[in-house]
Amino acid sequence: MAEFPIGKTSAKMSFAHLLIFRYSQSYMLPIFPHHQSLVTLASDLRLGKLHLSVYLDELEAYFNQREPDVLAFVPEDGRFDRLRHEAQALLDKYPRAENRPALFGVAIGVKDIFHVDGFTTRAGTNLPPDLFQGQQATSVTLLLQAGALILGKTVTTEFAYFGPGPTRNPFNPDYTPGGSSSGSAAAVGAGLSPLTLGSQTIGSINRPAAYCGAAGYKPSHNRIAKAGVLPLSPTLDHVGCFAPTVYDVELAASLLCRYWQMSVPARKPVLGIPEGPFLAKATAEGIAHFSMICDRLKAAGFVVKSVPAMANFDVISARHKLIVDAEMATIHADWFANYADLYQPKTAEHILKGQHAIASEVGDAINGRSQLRQELTQLMNTHDLDLWISPSATGAPPKGLDNTGDPVMNLPWTHAGLPTLTIPAGFNDAKLPMGLQLTGRWYTDETLLSWGAEIEPFLQ
Repeated sequence: MAEFPIGKTSAKMSFAHLLIFRYSQSYMLPIFPHHQSLVTLASDLRLGKLHLSVYLDELEAYFNQREPDVLAFVPEDGRFDRLRHEAQALLDKYPRAENRPALFGVAIGVKDIFHVDGFTTRAGTNLPPDLFQGQQATSVTLLLQAGALILGKTVTTEFAYFGPGPTRNPFNPDYTPGGSSSGSAAAVGAGLSPLTLGSQTIGSINRPAAYCGAAGYKPSHNRIAKAGVLPLSPTLDHVGCFAPTVYDVELAASLLCRYWQMSVPARKPVLGIPEGPFLAKATAEGIAHFSMICDRLKAAGFVVKSVPAMANFDVISARHKLIVDAEMATIHADWFANYADLYQPKTAEHILKGQHAIASEVGDAINGRSQLRQELTQLMNTHDLDLWISPSATGAPPKGLDNTGDPVMNLPWTHAGLPTLTIPAGFNDAKLPMGLQLTGRWYTDETLLSWGAEIEPFLQ
Protein backbone atom coordinates (compact mmCIF):
# COMPACT_ATOMS: atom_id res chain seq x y z
CA MET A 1 0.00 0.00 0.00
CA ALA A 2 2.46 2.61 -1.22
CA GLU A 3 -0.05 5.38 -0.74
CA PHE A 4 0.40 5.13 3.05
CA PRO A 5 4.03 4.14 3.66
CA ILE A 6 4.77 3.15 7.24
CA GLY A 7 6.34 6.00 9.16
CA LYS A 8 5.15 8.63 6.68
CA THR A 9 1.51 9.10 7.62
CA SER A 10 0.56 12.75 7.72
CA ALA A 11 -1.93 14.94 9.52
CA LYS A 12 -3.90 15.05 6.28
CA MET A 13 -4.72 11.36 6.53
CA SER A 14 -8.22 10.95 7.93
CA PHE A 15 -8.87 8.56 10.79
CA ALA A 16 -11.02 6.51 8.42
CA HIS A 17 -8.15 6.07 5.95
CA LEU A 18 -5.76 5.30 8.80
CA LEU A 19 -8.01 2.48 10.00
CA ILE A 20 -8.17 1.04 6.49
CA PHE A 21 -4.38 1.16 6.29
CA ARG A 22 -3.84 -0.41 9.71
CA TYR A 23 -6.26 -3.29 9.51
CA SER A 24 -7.13 -4.18 5.92
CA GLN A 25 -4.10 -6.44 5.57
CA SER A 26 -4.12 -8.01 9.02
CA TYR A 27 -7.74 -8.56 9.97
CA MET A 28 -8.72 -11.51 7.81
CA LEU A 29 -12.32 -12.53 7.23
CA PRO A 30 -13.89 -14.97 4.75
CA ILE A 31 -13.65 -13.87 1.13
CA PHE A 32 -16.40 -11.67 -0.28
CA PRO A 33 -19.32 -11.72 -0.18
CA HIS A 34 -19.60 -13.68 3.05
CA HIS A 35 -18.96 -11.25 5.94
CA GLN A 36 -16.49 -9.13 4.05
CA SER A 37 -14.77 -6.72 6.43
CA LEU A 38 -15.75 -3.11 5.80
CA VAL A 39 -12.16 -1.88 6.17
CA THR A 40 -10.89 -4.49 3.70
CA LEU A 41 -13.63 -3.91 1.16
CA ALA A 42 -13.30 -0.13 1.43
CA SER A 43 -9.56 -0.34 0.85
CA ASP A 44 -9.87 -2.73 -2.09
CA LEU A 45 -12.51 -0.61 -3.82
CA ARG A 46 -10.77 2.67 -3.20
CA LEU A 47 -7.38 1.45 -4.41
CA GLY A 48 -8.84 -0.42 -7.39
CA LYS A 49 -7.83 -3.88 -6.17
CA LEU A 50 -11.49 -4.78 -6.59
CA HIS A 51 -13.15 -2.98 -9.46
CA LEU A 52 -16.51 -1.47 -8.62
CA SER A 53 -18.26 -3.23 -11.50
CA VAL A 54 -16.90 -6.63 -10.41
CA TYR A 55 -17.99 -5.95 -6.85
CA LEU A 56 -21.53 -5.14 -7.93
CA ASP A 57 -21.70 -8.22 -10.18
CA GLU A 58 -20.64 -10.45 -7.29
CA LEU A 59 -22.93 -8.66 -4.87
CA GLU A 60 -25.93 -9.02 -7.18
CA ALA A 61 -25.35 -12.75 -7.57
CA TYR A 62 -25.03 -13.22 -3.83
CA PHE A 63 -27.95 -10.91 -3.05
CA ASN A 64 -30.23 -12.88 -5.39
CA GLN A 65 -29.18 -16.09 -3.66
CA ARG A 66 -29.30 -14.98 -0.03
CA GLU A 67 -31.83 -12.17 0.31
CA PRO A 68 -34.95 -14.30 -0.43
CA ASP A 69 -34.16 -16.37 2.69
CA VAL A 70 -33.36 -13.40 4.95
CA LEU A 71 -35.69 -10.65 3.67
CA ALA A 72 -33.48 -7.95 5.15
CA PHE A 73 -34.30 -5.31 2.54
CA VAL A 74 -37.42 -3.49 1.46
CA PRO A 75 -38.19 -4.78 -2.07
CA GLU A 76 -37.00 -2.54 -4.90
CA ASP A 77 -37.42 -2.97 -8.66
CA GLY A 78 -34.24 -2.41 -10.67
CA ARG A 79 -32.03 -2.24 -7.59
CA PHE A 80 -28.79 -3.18 -9.32
CA ASP A 81 -29.50 -1.16 -12.47
CA ARG A 82 -29.75 1.85 -10.18
CA LEU A 83 -26.60 0.89 -8.33
CA ARG A 84 -24.60 0.50 -11.53
CA HIS A 85 -25.73 3.92 -12.72
CA GLU A 86 -24.71 5.47 -9.39
CA ALA A 87 -21.43 3.56 -9.42
CA GLN A 88 -20.55 4.94 -12.84
CA ALA A 89 -21.21 8.46 -11.61
CA LEU A 90 -18.89 7.76 -8.68
CA LEU A 91 -16.16 6.44 -10.99
CA ASP A 92 -16.52 9.51 -13.21
CA LYS A 93 -16.20 11.78 -10.17
CA TYR A 94 -13.21 9.94 -8.69
CA PRO A 95 -11.16 8.36 -11.49
CA ARG A 96 -7.94 8.46 -9.47
CA ALA A 97 -7.52 6.22 -6.40
CA GLU A 98 -5.69 8.85 -4.37
CA ASN A 99 -8.71 11.17 -4.50
CA ARG A 100 -11.34 8.63 -3.55
CA PRO A 101 -13.16 8.97 -0.22
CA ALA A 102 -13.02 6.38 2.53
CA LEU A 103 -16.11 4.33 1.61
CA PHE A 104 -15.77 4.61 -2.16
CA GLY A 105 -18.33 2.25 -3.73
CA VAL A 106 -19.28 0.36 -0.55
CA ALA A 107 -22.95 -0.69 -0.70
CA ILE A 108 -24.68 0.07 2.60
CA GLY A 109 -28.15 -0.56 4.04
CA VAL A 110 -30.30 2.12 5.66
CA LYS A 111 -33.11 1.39 8.12
CA ASP A 112 -36.44 2.41 6.67
CA ILE A 113 -37.10 5.19 9.16
CA PHE A 114 -34.18 7.22 7.71
CA HIS A 115 -35.09 9.57 4.89
CA VAL A 116 -32.96 9.01 1.78
CA ASP A 117 -33.28 11.12 -1.35
CA GLY A 118 -34.84 9.05 -4.12
CA PHE A 119 -36.35 6.51 -1.69
CA THR A 120 -39.75 6.41 -0.05
CA THR A 121 -39.78 6.09 3.74
CA ARG A 122 -42.38 3.47 4.69
CA ALA A 123 -41.32 2.80 8.29
CA GLY A 124 -42.63 -0.77 8.22
CA THR A 125 -46.24 0.35 8.32
CA ASN A 126 -49.37 0.23 6.16
CA LEU A 127 -50.06 3.93 6.71
CA PRO A 128 -49.83 6.13 3.58
CA PRO A 129 -46.10 6.89 3.19
CA ASP A 130 -46.70 10.48 2.05
CA LEU A 131 -47.60 11.30 5.67
CA PHE A 132 -44.02 11.18 6.94
CA GLN A 133 -41.54 12.01 4.21
CA GLY A 134 -38.75 14.49 4.87
CA GLN A 135 -35.25 15.72 4.13
CA GLN A 136 -32.42 13.22 3.82
CA ALA A 137 -30.93 12.10 7.12
CA THR A 138 -27.67 13.77 8.10
CA SER A 139 -26.10 10.36 8.78
CA VAL A 140 -26.98 9.18 5.27
CA THR A 141 -25.52 12.32 3.75
CA LEU A 142 -22.25 11.82 5.64
CA LEU A 143 -21.88 8.26 4.35
CA LEU A 144 -22.74 9.30 0.80
CA GLN A 145 -20.12 12.04 1.02
CA ALA A 146 -17.68 9.32 2.09
CA GLY A 147 -18.41 7.53 -1.20
CA ALA A 148 -20.96 4.92 -0.10
CA LEU A 149 -23.68 3.56 -2.36
CA ILE A 150 -27.15 2.82 -1.00
CA LEU A 151 -27.85 -0.89 -1.47
CA GLY A 152 -31.36 -0.19 -0.22
CA LYS A 153 -33.69 0.42 2.67
CA THR A 154 -33.63 -2.27 5.36
CA VAL A 155 -36.73 -3.66 7.02
CA THR A 156 -37.81 -2.14 10.33
CA THR A 157 -40.50 -3.09 12.79
CA GLU A 158 -43.49 -0.76 12.53
CA PHE A 159 -42.30 2.75 13.34
CA ALA A 160 -39.20 1.19 14.99
CA TYR A 161 -41.21 -0.27 17.87
CA PHE A 162 -42.48 -3.81 18.47
CA GLY A 163 -44.59 -4.77 15.43
CA PRO A 164 -42.32 -7.23 13.53
CA GLY A 165 -41.56 -7.23 9.82
CA PRO A 166 -40.74 -10.18 7.54
CA THR A 167 -36.98 -10.35 8.21
CA ARG A 168 -35.56 -13.69 9.39
CA ASN A 169 -32.47 -14.57 11.36
CA PRO A 170 -29.56 -15.15 8.94
CA PHE A 171 -28.37 -18.16 10.97
CA ASN A 172 -31.75 -19.90 11.14
CA PRO A 173 -34.84 -18.54 9.36
CA ASP A 174 -37.14 -20.00 12.03
CA TYR A 175 -35.78 -17.52 14.59
CA THR A 176 -36.19 -13.77 15.02
CA PRO A 177 -33.41 -11.39 13.93
CA GLY A 178 -34.45 -9.04 16.72
CA GLY A 179 -35.71 -5.54 16.26
CA SER A 180 -36.44 -2.86 15.57
CA SER A 181 -33.40 -2.63 13.28
CA SER A 182 -34.19 -6.14 12.05
CA GLY A 183 -33.12 -5.78 8.45
CA SER A 184 -29.98 -3.78 9.22
CA ALA A 185 -28.69 -6.42 11.65
CA ALA A 186 -29.64 -9.34 9.39
CA ALA A 187 -28.06 -7.71 6.33
CA VAL A 188 -24.70 -7.57 8.09
CA GLY A 189 -25.08 -11.02 9.65
CA ALA A 190 -25.91 -12.52 6.26
CA GLY A 191 -22.99 -10.82 4.53
CA LEU A 192 -25.26 -8.74 2.29
CA SER A 193 -23.70 -5.45 3.40
CA PRO A 194 -20.66 -4.58 5.53
CA LEU A 195 -22.31 -1.47 6.98
CA THR A 196 -25.89 -0.58 7.84
CA LEU A 197 -27.56 2.23 9.73
CA GLY A 198 -29.99 1.55 12.56
CA SER A 199 -31.55 3.21 15.56
CA GLN A 200 -32.11 2.32 19.21
CA THR A 201 -34.77 3.59 21.58
CA ILE A 202 -34.70 0.63 23.96
CA GLY A 203 -32.62 -2.20 22.49
CA SER A 204 -32.95 -1.96 18.72
CA ILE A 205 -29.24 -2.11 17.85
CA ASN A 206 -27.48 -4.07 20.57
CA ARG A 207 -30.02 -6.90 20.77
CA PRO A 208 -30.42 -7.62 17.01
CA ALA A 209 -26.66 -7.33 16.59
CA ALA A 210 -26.26 -10.17 19.10
CA TYR A 211 -29.01 -12.24 17.50
CA CYS A 212 -27.50 -11.85 14.02
CA GLY A 213 -23.79 -12.22 14.82
CA ALA A 214 -22.88 -8.62 14.03
CA ALA A 215 -21.10 -5.83 15.85
CA GLY A 216 -23.59 -3.14 16.83
CA TYR A 217 -22.82 0.34 18.09
CA LYS A 218 -25.17 2.74 19.90
CA PRO A 219 -23.34 6.00 20.58
CA SER A 220 -23.67 8.40 23.45
CA HIS A 221 -26.99 10.20 23.12
CA ASN A 222 -26.95 12.65 20.19
CA ARG A 223 -23.32 11.84 19.28
CA ILE A 224 -24.66 10.88 15.82
CA ALA A 225 -27.18 13.37 14.41
CA LYS A 226 -30.83 12.27 14.37
CA ALA A 227 -31.95 14.85 11.80
CA GLY A 228 -33.89 13.21 8.98
CA VAL A 229 -34.84 10.13 11.01
CA LEU A 230 -38.49 9.47 11.80
CA PRO A 231 -38.73 9.74 15.60
CA LEU A 232 -40.17 7.19 18.00
CA SER A 233 -39.22 8.90 21.27
CA PRO A 234 -37.04 12.00 20.69
CA THR A 235 -35.82 11.94 24.29
CA LEU A 236 -34.48 8.40 23.92
CA ASP A 237 -33.80 7.82 20.20
CA HIS A 238 -30.19 7.06 19.19
CA VAL A 239 -28.75 6.61 15.69
CA GLY A 240 -26.11 3.88 15.36
CA CYS A 241 -24.74 1.25 13.03
CA PHE A 242 -23.92 -2.40 12.38
CA ALA A 243 -20.80 -3.93 10.82
CA PRO A 244 -19.01 -7.30 10.87
CA THR A 245 -16.30 -6.34 13.39
CA VAL A 246 -15.47 -3.66 15.93
CA TYR A 247 -12.73 -2.30 13.66
CA ASP A 248 -15.39 -1.83 10.99
CA VAL A 249 -17.67 -0.04 13.45
CA GLU A 250 -14.76 2.18 14.44
CA LEU A 251 -14.32 3.22 10.81
CA ALA A 252 -18.02 4.04 10.47
CA ALA A 253 -18.10 5.92 13.77
CA SER A 254 -15.20 8.10 12.68
CA LEU A 255 -17.35 9.28 9.76
CA LEU A 256 -20.65 9.58 11.61
CA CYS A 257 -19.82 10.94 15.07
CA ARG A 258 -19.37 14.59 15.83
CA TYR A 259 -15.82 15.63 16.81
CA TRP A 260 -14.35 12.14 16.57
CA GLN A 261 -10.86 11.84 18.04
CA MET A 262 -8.80 8.70 17.60
CA SER A 263 -8.11 6.94 20.91
CA VAL A 264 -5.62 4.16 21.62
CA PRO A 265 -5.66 3.42 25.38
CA ALA A 266 -2.33 2.33 26.82
CA ARG A 267 -3.76 -0.34 29.12
CA LYS A 268 -6.41 -3.00 29.37
CA PRO A 269 -9.80 -1.78 30.66
CA VAL A 270 -11.14 -2.74 34.06
CA LEU A 271 -14.51 -4.39 33.49
CA GLY A 272 -17.53 -4.21 35.82
CA ILE A 273 -20.41 -6.69 36.05
CA PRO A 274 -23.62 -4.91 37.19
CA GLU A 275 -24.85 -7.47 39.69
CA GLY A 276 -28.45 -7.27 40.89
CA PRO A 277 -31.98 -7.22 39.50
CA PHE A 278 -30.87 -6.00 36.07
CA LEU A 279 -28.55 -8.93 35.40
CA ALA A 280 -31.16 -11.30 36.84
CA LYS A 281 -33.37 -10.53 33.83
CA ALA A 282 -31.15 -12.74 31.65
CA THR A 283 -32.13 -16.36 31.09
CA ALA A 284 -30.21 -19.26 32.60
CA GLU A 285 -28.62 -19.86 29.21
CA GLY A 286 -27.73 -16.18 28.88
CA ILE A 287 -26.13 -16.06 32.34
CA ALA A 288 -24.18 -19.27 31.72
CA HIS A 289 -22.79 -17.96 28.44
CA PHE A 290 -21.97 -14.58 30.00
CA SER A 291 -20.16 -16.28 32.90
CA MET A 292 -18.11 -18.29 30.42
CA ILE A 293 -17.14 -15.12 28.57
CA CYS A 294 -16.19 -13.40 31.84
CA ASP A 295 -13.96 -16.34 32.76
CA ARG A 296 -12.33 -16.17 29.34
CA LEU A 297 -11.62 -12.46 29.75
CA LYS A 298 -10.13 -13.01 33.20
CA ALA A 299 -7.87 -15.73 31.77
CA ALA A 300 -6.75 -13.24 29.10
CA GLY A 301 -5.58 -10.80 31.79
CA PHE A 302 -8.58 -8.48 32.09
CA VAL A 303 -9.62 -7.39 35.56
CA VAL A 304 -13.34 -8.16 36.02
CA LYS A 305 -15.18 -6.90 39.11
CA SER A 306 -18.71 -7.66 40.29
CA VAL A 307 -20.40 -4.46 41.46
CA PRO A 308 -23.94 -4.22 42.87
CA ALA A 309 -25.85 -1.81 40.63
CA MET A 310 -29.34 -0.58 39.77
CA ALA A 311 -31.17 -1.96 42.78
CA ASN A 312 -34.20 0.03 41.54
CA PHE A 313 -34.09 -1.49 38.06
CA ASP A 314 -37.85 -2.06 37.86
CA VAL A 315 -38.37 1.68 38.45
CA ILE A 316 -35.82 2.51 35.74
CA SER A 317 -37.56 0.16 33.32
CA ALA A 318 -41.02 1.54 34.07
CA ARG A 319 -40.03 5.16 33.56
CA HIS A 320 -38.23 4.36 30.30
CA LYS A 321 -41.31 2.65 28.88
CA LEU A 322 -43.48 5.53 30.07
CA ILE A 323 -41.36 8.03 28.14
CA VAL A 324 -41.46 5.96 24.95
CA ASP A 325 -45.21 5.39 24.99
CA ALA A 326 -46.03 8.99 25.91
CA GLU A 327 -43.80 10.51 23.23
CA MET A 328 -44.96 8.02 20.63
CA ALA A 329 -48.60 8.90 21.39
CA THR A 330 -47.78 12.59 20.85
CA ILE A 331 -45.94 12.02 17.58
CA HIS A 332 -48.69 9.78 16.22
CA ALA A 333 -51.68 11.76 17.54
CA ASP A 334 -53.00 12.94 14.16
CA TRP A 335 -52.03 9.80 12.25
CA PHE A 336 -53.57 7.50 14.82
CA ALA A 337 -56.77 9.54 14.90
CA ASN A 338 -57.21 9.04 11.16
CA TYR A 339 -55.61 5.63 10.52
CA ALA A 340 -55.88 3.64 13.77
CA ASP A 341 -57.13 0.57 11.91
CA LEU A 342 -53.93 0.46 9.81
CA TYR A 343 -51.56 0.15 12.79
CA GLN A 344 -50.28 -3.24 13.94
CA PRO A 345 -51.95 -4.30 17.21
CA LYS A 346 -48.72 -4.05 19.24
CA THR A 347 -48.08 -0.51 18.01
CA ALA A 348 -51.64 0.58 18.68
CA GLU A 349 -51.49 -0.90 22.18
CA HIS A 350 -48.52 1.27 23.14
CA ILE A 351 -49.97 4.42 21.58
CA LEU A 352 -53.15 3.93 23.60
CA LYS A 353 -51.07 3.51 26.76
CA GLY A 354 -49.18 6.68 25.98
CA GLN A 355 -52.40 8.65 25.51
CA HIS A 356 -53.15 8.14 29.20
CA ALA A 357 -49.71 9.20 30.43
CA ILE A 358 -49.62 11.96 33.06
CA ALA A 359 -47.40 14.86 31.99
CA SER A 360 -45.82 15.37 35.41
CA GLU A 361 -44.89 11.68 35.63
CA VAL A 362 -43.35 11.78 32.16
CA GLY A 363 -41.32 14.83 33.19
CA ASP A 364 -40.07 13.05 36.30
CA ALA A 365 -39.14 10.02 34.19
CA ILE A 366 -37.15 12.19 31.79
CA ASN A 367 -35.29 13.81 34.69
CA GLY A 368 -34.42 10.34 35.94
CA ARG A 369 -32.20 9.75 32.90
CA SER A 370 -29.44 12.07 34.07
CA GLN A 371 -29.80 10.74 37.60
CA LEU A 372 -29.16 7.17 36.40
CA ARG A 373 -26.17 8.31 34.35
CA GLN A 374 -24.69 10.00 37.41
CA GLU A 375 -25.29 6.95 39.58
CA LEU A 376 -23.63 4.60 37.08
CA THR A 377 -20.70 6.98 36.62
CA GLN A 378 -20.24 7.29 40.38
CA LEU A 379 -20.13 3.50 40.69
CA MET A 380 -17.48 3.40 37.95
CA ASN A 381 -15.44 6.03 39.78
CA THR A 382 -15.77 4.31 43.16
CA HIS A 383 -14.73 0.90 41.83
CA ASP A 384 -12.19 2.14 39.24
CA LEU A 385 -14.16 0.69 36.32
CA ASP A 386 -13.59 1.59 32.69
CA LEU A 387 -16.45 -0.36 31.13
CA TRP A 388 -19.57 -2.20 32.20
CA ILE A 389 -20.04 -5.64 30.63
CA SER A 390 -23.34 -7.49 30.37
CA PRO A 391 -25.20 -9.81 27.99
CA SER A 392 -26.45 -8.06 24.85
CA ALA A 393 -29.73 -9.94 25.14
CA THR A 394 -31.43 -12.14 27.70
CA GLY A 395 -30.23 -15.18 25.77
CA ALA A 396 -30.16 -16.55 22.24
CA PRO A 397 -32.74 -15.34 19.69
CA PRO A 398 -36.23 -16.71 20.37
CA LYS A 399 -37.87 -19.07 17.92
CA GLY A 400 -40.62 -17.61 15.77
CA LEU A 401 -41.16 -14.33 13.93
CA ASP A 402 -44.12 -12.94 15.89
CA ASN A 403 -41.89 -11.03 18.33
CA THR A 404 -38.39 -9.58 18.26
CA GLY A 405 -37.18 -10.63 21.71
CA ASP A 406 -36.84 -8.78 24.99
CA PRO A 407 -34.78 -5.52 24.97
CA VAL A 408 -34.44 -5.41 28.75
CA MET A 409 -30.64 -5.95 28.77
CA ASN A 410 -30.16 -2.78 26.72
CA LEU A 411 -32.75 -0.58 28.44
CA PRO A 412 -30.76 1.04 31.30
CA TRP A 413 -27.81 2.01 29.12
CA THR A 414 -30.14 3.57 26.54
CA HIS A 415 -32.03 5.32 29.33
CA ALA A 416 -28.78 6.82 30.62
CA GLY A 417 -27.63 7.72 27.10
CA LEU A 418 -24.28 5.95 27.60
CA PRO A 419 -22.40 4.50 24.60
CA THR A 420 -22.83 0.76 24.07
CA LEU A 421 -21.23 -1.84 21.82
CA THR A 422 -22.31 -5.39 21.04
CA ILE A 423 -19.53 -7.77 20.05
CA PRO A 424 -20.29 -11.23 18.62
CA ALA A 425 -19.43 -13.74 21.34
CA GLY A 426 -19.80 -17.20 19.88
CA PHE A 427 -22.84 -19.45 19.68
CA ASN A 428 -25.11 -21.51 21.86
CA ASP A 429 -25.60 -25.27 21.49
CA ALA A 430 -28.20 -24.68 18.76
CA LYS A 431 -25.60 -22.70 16.73
CA LEU A 432 -27.39 -19.40 17.27
CA PRO A 433 -25.31 -16.26 17.88
CA MET A 434 -24.68 -14.76 21.30
CA GLY A 435 -23.25 -11.34 22.11
CA LEU A 436 -21.39 -9.37 24.77
CA GLN A 437 -22.45 -5.80 25.53
CA LEU A 438 -19.90 -3.17 26.56
CA THR A 439 -20.97 0.16 28.05
CA GLY A 440 -18.63 3.12 28.29
CA ARG A 441 -18.63 6.43 30.08
CA TRP A 442 -20.61 9.40 28.81
CA TYR A 443 -19.15 10.66 25.50
CA THR A 444 -16.11 8.37 25.63
CA ASP A 445 -17.18 6.47 22.52
CA GLU A 446 -13.65 6.47 21.11
CA THR A 447 -12.15 4.56 24.03
CA LEU A 448 -15.17 2.23 24.16
CA LEU A 449 -14.55 1.14 20.58
CA SER A 450 -10.78 0.93 20.99
CA TRP A 451 -11.15 -1.29 24.03
CA GLY A 452 -13.87 -3.24 22.23
CA ALA A 453 -11.44 -4.01 19.43
CA GLU A 454 -8.95 -5.26 22.03
CA ILE A 455 -11.57 -7.50 23.66
CA GLU A 456 -13.07 -8.84 20.42
CA PRO A 457 -10.44 -11.52 19.63
CA PHE A 458 -11.04 -13.22 22.98
CA LEU A 459 -14.76 -13.71 22.29
CA GLN A 460 -14.53 -15.77 19.11
